[in-house]
Amino acid sequence: MTSSSPARGRPRDERSGAAIIQAAAELVTESGYAAMSMGAVAARAGVGKDTVYRRWSGKPELVYEAVFTSTDTAVLPDTGTLEGDLTAVVQSLVDEFSAPAAAAALPGLLADFAATPELRATIRSRFLQPAKQRLTVVFERAERRGETGAQLPVDLVLDMLAGAVFFHLGVVGERPGPDLARQIAAIVVKGIEVR
Repeated sequence: MTSSSPARGRPRDERSGAAIIQAAAELVTESGYAAMSMGAVAARAGVGKDTVYRRWSGKPELVYEAVFTSTDTAVLPDTGTLEGDLTAVVQSLVDEFSAPAAAAALPGLLADFAATPELRATIRSRFLQPAKQRLTVVFERAERRGETGAQLPVDLVLDMLAGAVFFHLGVVGERPGPDLARQIAAIVVKGIEVR
């Protein structure tokens, strides 16, 4: 016979989590990454600072989730071709990186990532790996259609897609043209297609 102990504490209120995420995105856009504080986020969200710190270890993790994870829960594209699917994925990344919150957050986040290996590990395990794992379905479908081979390094392909968007928008500072997502996807697909 097994017994389960009751959960400790109050259950999470998902409304407060959404309010915190929204407050963080608004504040980083309005005041910039450096000036934004966890206390200001808590105040805007209408929660105590303890509520914020129970869910996020600090500002970098909260800002990353608030600004750079909208594509992580979007419906996976199924256009019938790998190029079509990757165009939709890349367009989501372009939209995310083009948002005012991303421009305000990126320099500070990159500095914190560079200075804190533990933070990089947390972002990688909590956000990036699950997002990549979710996208493997796009490549599994492409393999079944004969568009790619079985030994495709999916992680590396996803890094190339995100890296192209990040470099073009975040580092170089180019404004995205209407065909940017399609062009990036077409170039990558050309490189990985079965010949």
